[in-house]
Amino acid sequence: MSSAEMKPNEVQEDTVIEEVDVEMESTVDEDKIKILPQATSEDGTCASFQIMDEDHTLGNALRYIIMKNPEVEFCGYSIPHPSENLLNLRIQTYGSTTAVEALQKGLGDLMDMCDVVEEKFTQRIKEL
Repeated sequence: MSSAEMKPNEVQEDTVIEEVDVEMESTVDEDKIKILPQATSEDGTCASFQIMDEDHTLGNALRYIIMKNPEVEFCGYSIPHPSENLLNLRIQTYGSTTAVEALQKGLGDLMDMCDVVEEKFTQRIKEL
């Protein structure tokens, strides 16, 4: 269908969808987490990640949550140097899941936990 055949409301719908797509793209920082290829196994069960602009606050919480996953054999993190704002994270799984999937699950579980804490905190504040 050419643009001459489109009805005005169809053009408007396309514009709205494009605006939403642009908005979503601007909120996702693709350079935030990088997979370090030299420290990743071919089958994906072991991988190292570098997370930009994070410190021990996220590192320790994420390590704890990821280690709660029974499919994860090892998870550890390090801060390479105090003057660098980087967090290195290493994940090794038993083989039934990949390190990337374990990281995604860990991030989701941590977000869910934070939501529960926020909800309970807000509820308690309202009660006071």
